[in-house]
Amino acid sequence: MSKIGVVTFPGSLDDGDAARAARISGAEVVRLWHADPELHGVDAVVLPGGFSYGDYLRCGAIARFAPVMEAVADAARGGMPVMGICNGFQILCEAHLLPGALTRNQHLHFRNRDQWLRMENTDTAWTNHFTDRQEILIPVKNGEGCYVADQRTLDELEANGQIVARYIRGNPNGSTRDIAAIRNEAGNVLGIMPHPEHAVEALTGPSLDGLGFFSSVLRHLAGAAA
Repeated sequence: MSKIGVVTFPGSLDDGDAARAARISGAEVVRLWHADPELHGVDAVVLPGGFSYGDYLRCGAIARFAPVMEAVADAARGGMPVMGICNGFQILCEAHLLPGALTRNQHLHFRNRDQWLRMENTDTAWTNHFTDRQEILIPVKNGEGCYVADQRTLDELEANGQIVARYIRGNPNGSTRDIAAIRNEAGNVLGIMPHPEHAVEALTGPSLDGLGFFSSVLRHLAGAAA
């Protein structure tokens, strides 16, 4: 059984939800602590949503220096699948594992709603279970979710197929080019602002669409082990 590690930082909010989503998908979950520099043999890592270190300085700016992040960065550069959700996306950008930055929502309000996305790239460790241009519904909840980057970086993301998902039927935060999720060039690191871990059960979510991210990485890991 593949092991998915879920990191807890001071101020993490959705680490329990991410662990539950991974478990429902069929993974063995390993809880990882921000101050522990070891990954304990996990096959993939999730950086969850929340307000790590109270969002002081900038969202994710302190968390990127946590002892666990050195191990996560090294593993990611070696090909390990890593997904950052909301605050986790911010941390990945601060750690320079993904380009660009997440800034204050353009309308200056916290936005919490169920959000439609269109999958733009299904050839990644975290999205191979989806079909091209599939529309999915998962919650979004953020105050600093506006993705920005310089024009050259945006054009490179477009040209390289690194834009993984876009907002449709309304952009909740003003993200440039409706970007909701991006990947690194290798395709093993994914940053996503909406919350797939909140769409894994019919009782609590608007859909089951979030399961696709977790089942995708399990499929990826199974293929790598074959």
